[in-house]
Amino acid sequence: MKHLKKSINNHILPAQLADIPDILALFSEEVEAGRMLPRNKENLQAGIRDWRIAAINDEIVGCVSLVFFTPKLCEIRSLAVAEACRNNGLGKKLIEAALILAKERGAEDVLTLTRAPWLFERLGFQKNDIQNFPKKVQQDCQACPFIKNCDEVALLIKIKERILP
Repeated sequence: MKHLKKSINNHILPAQLADIPDILALFSEEVEAGRMLPRNKENLQAGIRDWRIAAINDEIVGCVSLVFFTPKLCEIRSLAVAEACRNNGLGKKLIEAALILAKERGAEDVLTLTRAPWLFERLGFQKNDIQNFPKKVQQDCQACPFIKNCDEVALLIKIKERILP
């Protein structure tokens, strides 16, 4: 996939059911290394309309998803970019696509938990305390195998009045 890094023919698209095997394959290495939580086929199928993919020359090289906790609060998660395509702006484009989708769906606040806070801060996210989001903690954090050693940073962006790309 190293040849993909220089390609300018990339697109951010809504994910389709047929993309699920490629999405799972994309972040399986990250899951195995303990850097991402696993997602299963059924989980992706149920929420496929909340996923965006980055495709270069018809190959899926990135993905991101939204999860809503309330009609006004959602989370960006499952952000992954193929190693050969990193440092090429795809992560930023995927985050921007997720923010646009969140705004279209009526969200006002978008949360993320990440080990790469600088990527989100460059887009206007600000550090926050995960305890300010009890639905997130109850729904996801309580079952997380890393709950006692969480090294992710909580960030939030208010998008209600923000003009998005």
